[in-house]
Amino acid sequence: MLVSPLLKTSAELAAKQIEYEKVQSLTAEAERALELIGRAIRMAGFRNTQSLSASSKKISSSAPFISLQKGKGFRGSDSFLIRHELSDGVDLDCVGNVLTKERTKGHWAQQGFLVERQATAPKGFKVNGGSLICQSLDRHGRMQNTTVMNGVNQLSIDESSTLLGNANRSNSGSRLFVVKLQMTDGKALQREFSRTFATRNPQ
Repeated sequence: MLVSPLLKTSAELAAKQIEYEKVQSLTAEAERALELIGRAIRMAGFRNTQSLSASSKKISSSAPFISLQKGKGFRGSDSFLIRHELSDGVDLDCVGNVLTKERTKGHWAQQGFLVERQATAPKGFKVNGGSLICQSLDRHGRMQNTTVMNGVNQLSIDESSTLLGNANRSNSGSRLFVVKLQMTDGKALQREFSRTFATRNPQ
């Protein structure tokens, strides 16, 4: 008589353990993605004073350091592209590859993030969210896309003027962005993660 309740309890415990492990995995992936996105936002607009040139001044006046595109990606996800000059140290792109002068356009390195449907998923197959894509320039100055992770249901990026007052922004030149990342296992499990990042360089 006790066998059935014990089996039921064991099955429930196993299901809870599996869900816990999935949540931990989604959390770790989300934190990694948010850190990469935050690093790019903080780098936006970086100027190397030793390499400052007339050409870079001309480019900076015509193109913004951060470009946002709302609702164009997978399930209405936002995307963004940032520009920065190279420092005198070692600069890395969003997947850890070294950025060199060959990987710039007009003195500017470019990094971007967007969410697309999983390219490897067969047609008609239910996918566990979209793929977070990192964009950067290759050695020929062409934009290349690299998949960072899967399981991203939606990416939302909004500039906030309430957390950083207009007076403070005008004095520091900083911009504040609220990044929300919704992760999923493709079934019932969904978690939203949010972080706020400020640019470190005048915009």
